[in-house]
Amino acid sequence: MNIEDLKNIVKNIVAQADILKCQLLNDPAPVNYACIFCQSDDEFMSFLGIVKQVGTVAQNTKAGPVFQIEPLPTIAGNLQLLKIRKPDPTRPERGDADFTLSNYDKFKKEHINQKGFKLIDKGNLEMIEYRVPDANVLVNFSNPTLAHVLGIT
Repeated sequence: MNIEDLKNIVKNIVAQADILKCQLLNDPAPVNYACIFCQSDDEFMSFLGIVKQVGTVAQNTKAGPVFQIEPLPTIAGNLQLLKIRKPDPTRPERGDADFTLSNYDKFKKEHINQKGFKLIDKGNLEMIEYRVPDANVLVNFSNPTLAHVLGIT
């Protein structure tokens, strides 16, 4: 595993999540954050070692650190925040991507009671998680964005 492998995994997570996002939205919604769900402790340690080469820790969480990375071009825009999540049996997917909505409140009102959507209160931000059966990624929409909460523009 090297830095290019990591970048390709992240780009793939964002691309898969973008496909699901586009099924919901007609408006542009750029990526603002992505997360790799590690499937083993060895993978977690390997990814941490690699991402430290291109980023610095912007936030520590119980589930794993969030890094501010060199801008990574993806299909949904440049990505600057990447979380490496510790192995978690409730997260068998490969990862998730979080997109910035132009009108979060309208989207929430229209979708929150639909199948596959879940509201998550993180204290300093609120997140709508969108889960599709058999998909290998999750899609999130946060308000405010994690970049805003962390003061990263």
